[in-house]
Amino acid sequence: MTEPHGVPGEKTAHRRTDVERVTAVPLPTVYGNFLAVGYLDHQRGDEQVALVYGDIGTEGVLTRLHSECLTGDAFGSRHCECGDQLASALRAVAAEGAGVVVYLRGHEGRGIGLLAKLRAMALQAEGLDTVEANLALGLPVDARDYGAAARILDDLGVRSVRLMSNNPRKQEALTRHGIRVAEQVPLLIPPCESNITYLRTKRERLDHHLPHLDAAAPVPVGP
Repeated sequence: MTEPHGVPGEKTAHRRTDVERVTAVPLPTVYGNFLAVGYLDHQRGDEQVALVYGDIGTEGVLTRLHSECLTGDAFGSRHCECGDQLASALRAVAAEGAGVVVYLRGHEGRGIGLLAKLRAMALQAEGLDTVEANLALGLPVDARDYGAAARILDDLGVRSVRLMSNNPRKQEALTRHGIRVAEQVPLLIPPCESNITYLRTKRERLDHHLPHLDAAAPVPVGP
């Protein structure tokens, strides 16, 4: 596994230090052999990790910024497509031969936290959509910040990305933080019966680019 640009612990004058690289370790996974680079966000107190595959270079790096989703990533929840998106991104990076998946802690429930997300899901079960549920709880619709992600990419030497995302706001955020988005690469997951309404809300109210929803028949959810 090729080290990312700059060895672990290296400091350069132009890099901002509110997000500090702490360690890097080889991480064999079912998707391939990655390098797990661990960071501490001193501003927010979050521990972050970037999974780096191959010699990533500096320009046009295939990249996923993945917001933490315990229910989807770990438990396989069909309420969202997060777990499938994470798996698809890791497979895509391995198939490409190089790339980065930044796993963003503190982004649970679009930044409102795990328990608040579960409360919002309960309201959605009663008929509210994901936007209405957050607002009914007195919470922001999307509280995520991508500054730490941009600083991690900067530390890895990445200057521009091919961003795997359906969310135009991620592209806008990276651009504001100095990372150029050369291309936005769709990450489209076939909907199922449990998440089709949620996904349509993301398209209609949060501007996610999900052109496959109209033509796709929801996949039945198994036992």
